[in-house]
Amino acid sequence: MCGIAGFCNLKGDNLANIEKMKARMFHRGPDAGGHFISEDGQVVLGHRRLSIIDLSETGAQPMKSHSGRFVMVFNGEIYNYKTVAEKLLADGLVKAFKGSSDTEVLLEAFEHYGVKEAISLCKGMFGIALYDQKEQVLYLLRDRVGEKPLYYGKVKDGFVFASDLGSISVLEGFENPINTAVLDVYFTHGYIPAPYSIYQDIFKLEPGTIAKIKLPFNNLDDVEMQTYWSMKEVAKKGQDNLFTGSFEEATDELERLLKASVSEQMVADVPVGAFLSAGIDSSTIVALMQSLNQGKVRSFTIGMNEKEYNEAVYAKEIANHLGTEHTELYITEEDAIAVVPKLASMFGEPFADSSQIPTYLVSKMTREHVTVSLSGDGGDELFCGYNSYNSVERIWNKMKGIPYFVRKPCSELVLHSPLKKKYIYRVKGKLLGAKGPSDLYINSYETDPLTKRISLDNSGISYKYSEYDPHYLEEANHNIMLMDMTMYHPDDILVKVDRAAMAVSLETRVPMLDKDVVEFAWTLPLAYKKQNQVGKQVLREVLYRYVPREMMERPKKGFSIPIEKWLRQTNLRAWAESLLDKELLRSQGILDADVVWEIWTDFIEKGQWRIQIWYILMFQSWLIEERTKGSL
Repeated sequence: MCGIAGFCNLKGDNLANIEKMKARMFHRGPDAGGHFISEDGQVVLGHRRLSIIDLSETGAQPMKSHSGRFVMVFNGEIYNYKTVAEKLLADGLVKAFKGSSDTEVLLEAFEHYGVKEAISLCKGMFGIALYDQKEQVLYLLRDRVGEKPLYYGKVKDGFVFASDLGSISVLEGFENPINTAVLDVYFTHGYIPAPYSIYQDIFKLEPGTIAKIKLPFNNLDDVEMQTYWSMKEVAKKGQDNLFTGSFEEATDELERLLKASVSEQMVADVPVGAFLSAGIDSSTIVALMQSLNQGKVRSFTIGMNEKEYNEAVYAKEIANHLGTEHTELYITEEDAIAVVPKLASMFGEPFADSSQIPTYLVSKMTREHVTVSLSGDGGDELFCGYNSYNSVERIWNKMKGIPYFVRKPCSELVLHSPLKKKYIYRVKGKLLGAKGPSDLYINSYETDPLTKRISLDNSGISYKYSEYDPHYLEEANHNIMLMDMTMYHPDDILVKVDRAAMAVSLETRVPMLDKDVVEFAWTLPLAYKKQNQVGKQVLREVLYRYVPREMMERPKKGFSIPIEKWLRQTNLRAWAESLLDKELLRSQGILDADVVWEIWTDFIEKGQWRIQIWYILMFQSWLIEERTKGSL
């Protein structure tokens, strides 16, 4: 796990600029740092290293291929690099490797197999910059699901890229304005989705994509994009070719694939552990880790004194049953509140999933003991685990008997009548206009008209949620799961885990996002995932082979904090109101001060909580920090 950065044809002091970029992402790689400047000075690559595999200098970056043609900086891990290395040796393309790093193997694969074929051979998480000195072409690559970040874009007349958005904003001459068009989506979902960023002309590389930049760089329109792996295509292929074995056979195969993934992802030259939240997903990962390990696996959890949010008691029971070496930390309100001022710099742009706070705290504790931690993320989206999926199904079953040509006028009538003043009628009115379950899921995010008025810029952007074909897959639940796997999961969940963990230099790995696991999951019929409104059936059966069923059968609590309570009852309220000051908002000229205060007043005086309050606070916190630093 590391951080990468670089640029092409950027005016200014190359060395000073790359050192600025590297310094901004020091937390991503505190062990070492290096840079490469091409002879003509037009290409500059930088790297910060968190040493995980091959801790020696033979694993240092930037690294050149054996021939010297390719130079690479690489953030992430290639889990099957030993298999790829064996293939290179067997094919007679490499006589011997200088070290034991996945970086060296990856470089030789690129040189001998070509960029697309080489990356298709690899399983892992990564953001990669590869420079072909012979052809004068720079390639950027991102992993299949979007575990590792990679930003790119234009600053002045130069092309730039980095793992950390903040590494771009510190460049000499950076004056890219805020992309206010993305705020409509941000205030709806709480994150800025790929390919957009908070800055104009700076983008996120989409998962499963290769970007090709021919030098000299002229403009972003010349950047060629190629998809080497598509979640949508995998889902479609899987559902068109369903697994025909029994439920027990599906459980056997899933267990085999997860064990293989966990086994690969436990490989490191530093201590490895795992998050354990007491849910199905993390418990499955920890159970499989312990089954594969002769010693005790290190497991970590945090707890809170608020019983409705605390799963630490259950996590401890599971850890005791599995025999792990378990560490837990109970956090207080003060612990959580102390994190809030750090969030803006941690994420580099507005990001407002409030579970970012406990994720940071558990990462900080975990880093005191290990350098790598496995996570259970991905189970809900791949195996139909979210309660919201049941809600969509329940509401649709009530609505579907009424023809759309009847429901649509009724929806418009409610939304344009005095009834819209009441929240419950706004929700019902919006949902009535849905054409199908997937459309219903989309509409559920857009039930409050005030959300669309928070930003003064209402131009909006093209977004995948509104563009999704609700009939792409035959089954409604699978459509919703696919929407989450291509949008919410990479742009929210994976962003949260990566940034919070890397803020304390902890590498996180996600076994359920292994290519083979993901592709198999999409071949399963819905009945193997959900029965009687209970999701993750096949995943549960894998877990029940290691943990008693009765230990896991309890309501899901999730991984969140009582932010609504804390904003009312602690000194966070004073912090919030300082950020929401009307004169400050008007002077900034980005948000509608009257709308913001209507939302805040509804909360303080009427007890009406909107999640947009946290979204606004995270935006304001980021904006003030950036303007204080002088980036804006």
